[in-house]
Amino acid sequence: MAVTVENLEKLERKITLSLPVEAIQNEVNNRLRKIARSVRMDGFRPGKVPMNVVAQRYGYSVHYEVMNDKVGEAFAAAANEANLRVAGQPRISEKEGAPEGQVTFDAVFEVFPDVVVNDLSTAEIERLNAEVTDEAIDKTLDILRKQRRVFLERPAGGYVDPGDRVTVDFEGKIDGEPFEGGKAEDFQFVAGEGQMLKEFDDAVRGMRVGDSRTFPLSFPADYHGKDVAGKQADFLVTVKKIEEGRLPQVDDELARSLGIADGSVDGLRADIRKNLEREVKYRLQARNKQAVMDALIAKAELDLPNASVQAEVGRMIDSTRADLKARGLKDADKAPIPEEIVRPQAERRVRLGLIVAELVRKNDLQAKPEQVKAHIEELAASYEQPQDVVRWYYGDRDRLADVEAAVLENNVTDYVLSQARVTDRTIGFDELMAQQQG
Repeated sequence: MAVTVENLEKLERKITLSLPVEAIQNEVNNRLRKIARSVRMDGFRPGKVPMNVVAQRYGYSVHYEVMNDKVGEAFAAAANEANLRVAGQPRISEKEGAPEGQVTFDAVFEVFPDVVVNDLSTAEIERLNAEVTDEAIDKTLDILRKQRRVFLERPAGGYVDPGDRVTVDFEGKIDGEPFEGGKAEDFQFVAGEGQMLKEFDDAVRGMRVGDSRTFPLSFPADYHGKDVAGKQADFLVTVKKIEEGRLPQVDDELARSLGIADGSVDGLRADIRKNLEREVKYRLQARNKQAVMDALIAKAELDLPNASVQAEVGRMIDSTRADLKARGLKDADKAPIPEEIVRPQAERRVRLGLIVAELVRKNDLQAKPEQVKAHIEELAASYEQPQDVVRWYYGDRDRLADVEAAVLENNVTDYVLSQARVTDRTIGFDELMAQQQG
């Protein structure tokens, strides 16, 4: 087998492969003989079909399979011999004018790039810190109380106040015409909690049972109902029932209802603190990891293999369609998702993957078994039966791989922070909770 390697543009390479026709034909004949021993055809006993008949029926497909196998084997051997790290699948094309007794192919492909990570000591990274305050615990307690509130009907003559559950009939029209989804009877919502568009919510405030009111409502341009998005409607609303929300007291009974072991308010607040501290830790890790990854992108030099980017684009589109299907969208698997929408994120993922892999290789940042074990135990700690959760993670290779990837990223984040110029900034609990996780 004669092999030549040619550098094309950037990461693109070409290998020319020459294979002996005789070796290909011998393999084709061997496979046809195996088929002939078991193939069934009308008019022949099993195993007694003449070779020329078998070749006529199966020759083309077998020849195609053999060519694929032989070229694939030759390419893998040539790439290995040349120490090439191949990215994606090669594009194979047969060449004309091969020497007698030979068949020649060009394999054009990409290789993974050399990654240069410049001096990290000059990278400037802002590292966020946050604490769980008593105020944050109080707010969480209020949320838990609100989840367990009961509603009691207001006496006659009462007005709608924020926090009341209201039962209404309504009908909306656009340019005098009803529209789909614009009418309902005995519709319930809690006033002042953002369950309805603000103009609707505001209109109901101060109304009493039996009152009716007409008011204009402008649908936002990004409203989920595309037929009415950006349009103005006129609504007629009638209040049929008003119920006042009653919150449970913060006492031992509430603590017991929330599963607190010692059934005390102090135990409840301690449990809330522990859960909030866990959430704060994960959010800070996510935010600081994103800052580190941004710094790595700024400090690294590399070309992106288009094959890897295209593969990531495909995975992201498949994932988006699967998500749409899970949400009940009809024909989600055929949903048109333009590649240009996901390509920037796909490029970022591929770039970071290559940079992180290089840092891990050079600095021994792989996820150690004891780190993985500690991470899983921490994830399991918030569950009633932690050991069951630990077994669940270790019982599936994919789940375990996800944990290993998370630990590896944490190792990379800690390493970069240890090398870079880090400025610490403390932010409020509410600000951290309001941020999108990276």
